Amino acid sequence: MPDQVPYEETLKELQTELVHLQSWVVAKGLRVVVIFEGRDAAGKGGMIKRITERVSPRIFRTVALPAPTEREKSQIYLQRYIAHLPAAGEVVLFDRSWYNRAGVEKVMGFCSEEEHADFLRTVPNFERSLIDQGIILIKYWLNVTNQEQEKRFLKRINDPMRRWKLSPMDLESRRSWFAYSRARDEMFAATDTDWAPWHLVDSNNKKKARLNCISHLLSMIPYERLPQDEIILPKPLQDDAYDSIASVQDRRWVPESY
Repeated sequence: MPDQVPYEETLKELQTELVHLQSWVVAKGLRVVVIFEGRDAAGKGGMIKRITERVSPRIFRTVALPAPTEREKSQIYLQRYIAHLPAAGEVVLFDRSWYNRAGVEKVMGFCSEEEHADFLRTVPNFERSLIDQGIILIKYWLNVTNQEQEKRFLKRINDPMRRWKLSPMDLESRRSWFAYSRARDEMFAATDTDWAPWHLVDSNNKKKARLNCISHLLSMIPYERLPQDEIILPKPLQDDAYDSIASVQDRRWVPESY
């Protein structure tokens, strides 16, 4: 991070703009989908956390689906994702998305070659349909180098507070680095369209990646700062006054250990 760009101060400014964007999305009834993809340990979760921590979770919804159930496996592949698309006045952030089929499912053999090929053939038209129906679709790929991913995984292994983040699938993703690279390139070739392009984020420096990505996201949705209504904080009604402190003195209080 360059010294001339203070991270916390700049992040606060960008998060303030996200709040203004939120008001605009609600006022105009916009429907926004933001997809975050990338290798394991690329920083998707941290990125989404910084985007959502100062806005309403009822408007900025995060979707991180678990592995499909047996019932979901029998459905049309895109069906369970469609159920999470936004209504008017909502922004949905996908922490991984339907592109699972182009990545982990392809590399780990969770889908057939025919299912993978069918996905790459049909998803551009699916995304065109979303856009034609008024949804704003923005796709990000967080990119890390082989060396940086290794460094982050080693941190998870050696830090007891991070080890919970390490899964067997993470270890397999390290073993399959080049298979994931080929799958990524094939995905880009098929789905980096004029109507729904991929935007790559250099995520080797997490702080810079967050600032760059949030700034870009704000630039992708034209919005205006709406006037704020004046709010006057009311005082407690004195007709109801009583000693509300004394009334709880004998209750079970948490010991003040700090």
